[in-house]
Amino acid sequence: MTIQIIQTQPFSDQKPGTSGLRKRVSVFQQPDYLQNFVQSIFNIIAAPSGATLVLGGDGRYYNREAIQIILKMAAANGFGRVLVGQGGILSTPAASCVIRKYQTFGGIILSASHNPGGRDGDFGIKFNTSNGGPAPEKITDAIFACSKTISQYRILEAADIPLDATGTHTLGDMQVEVIDPVADYADLMAALFDFNAIRDLLQSGFRMKFDAMHAVAGPYAREILVNRLGAPAHSVMNATPLPDFGGGHPDPNLTYAHELVEILYSENAPDFGAASDGDGDRNMILGKRFFVTPSDSLAVLAANARLAPGYADGLAGIARSMPTSAAADRVAEELGIPCFETPTGWKFFGNLMDAGKVTLCGEESFGTGSDHVREKDGLWAVLFWLNILAIKRQSVETLMKRHWVRFGRNVYSRHDYEGLPAEAASGVMQHLRARFSSLPDTVFGSYTVKTCDDFSYTDPIDASVSTAQGIRILFTDGSRIVFRLSGTGTDGATLRIYLEAYEPDPSNHHLDAQEALAELISIAMQLSELKERTGRDTPTVIT
Repeated sequence: MTIQIIQTQPFSDQKPGTSGLRKRVSVFQQPDYLQNFVQSIFNIIAAPSGATLVLGGDGRYYNREAIQIILKMAAANGFGRVLVGQGGILSTPAASCVIRKYQTFGGIILSASHNPGGRDGDFGIKFNTSNGGPAPEKITDAIFACSKTISQYRILEAADIPLDATGTHTLGDMQVEVIDPVADYADLMAALFDFNAIRDLLQSGFRMKFDAMHAVAGPYAREILVNRLGAPAHSVMNATPLPDFGGGHPDPNLTYAHELVEILYSENAPDFGAASDGDGDRNMILGKRFFVTPSDSLAVLAANARLAPGYADGLAGIARSMPTSAAADRVAEELGIPCFETPTGWKFFGNLMDAGKVTLCGEESFGTGSDHVREKDGLWAVLFWLNILAIKRQSVETLMKRHWVRFGRNVYSRHDYEGLPAEAASGVMQHLRARFSSLPDTVFGSYTVKTCDDFSYTDPIDASVSTAQGIRILFTDGSRIVFRLSGTGTDGATLRIYLEAYEPDPSNHHLDAQEALAELISIAMQLSELKERTGRDTPTVIT
């Protein structure tokens, strides 16, 4: 086994987005493309000789090949040990769990999250630091800068490591430990939640359905829900991870998880439904013919947190991304704890959790989590809901409606316009920014603009500043419209429009969100000139 130093040319397009570098598989398969980015990571993080690294991914196409390359590069760059998930599998929250439990230097996670997979799909890679969370912007910016000037990378000339059975192997001077990808995570969940209560619920006639969407959460759901909690095997569907996610789009929302939605809205619907995404960090919660928005889910978990053993002492605080509704803010106010508003991207929650400022965090993009790891966590959210339902013995709909009576309802929806021409999408944002000075006090139907801005954030822990995080149009009654270009897509641009109105009157809580927000939706289209500028007047996805 010899270390090779390979001369290379830099690529100009390796800037990480909100959660790592995501591109088409064919882009990563270009000679030296993956290697350049991995070497840039290793150059910037400057791990001490003999350090331990965690490695795994969501099982999508090119996952196994990438793992073999990264293992050989880690050996050539002085790592002493790598913990890699069996079969190359580690969900994103499980990878964070392993990093934290074994106090490793960090980890590399191979995932494009909720993006489609397969030969013609997407692939992704990101570095998580020793706290288990995504690398902060100062590190990802440095990695990008390095990738633009890199001239060589180091790799060990060696045979591939067998990944399909647990065990220890040697790669040069480095040990490779193929670990059970589920066990550590499952043990952590058992320490946080009342498994006895959940087991009793599942054996009481309560029926549930969890859709793993042929993605990484399948093995985790089978081990925890079926093996440890006694749910019938058929409670978990699409549980075998496939490189192309079975040809589906592993995004747990009402559009792409349509198979689960049809089951939960059928005549013989189960009591509870949930889904997770490609890498297991997102979740969708459903009751019998009832959808829970991610914003409401965060608020319900916060309001009922003490019912779970891991949160029995209460919450230090709550954090939510700016586009997420203010439902959690109302809970925080009643609990007498702070609620932080951050940009989109889980890395912004990491500093707050490390400083002990917050316990629960959430994003409207179907991500919820806590300080048990430093990533959002899909199956954790599902177990939290089951724990609450096991104690309260109410339906999802009843629990949600009683929450609204107590706190009021933040009627909320997100409209996604996917695959827009990048220039046209940017033009919409530029047009909105150009109207900032003239919009305040403007009347649109029953709404009057109070103020508007491009959201910026100063981190209260390290004082770092993030600008241009989304355009906010705020109305005098507390309603708002937010426009934001997503940083997770690889095909064109995705423009997200977030709409929110507060409704304190329980007699109006039954209204469909799209009906209740109809006037705001019309105002959003008028303000943005979306149809005129992009030719699109119908969202790709509504949640």
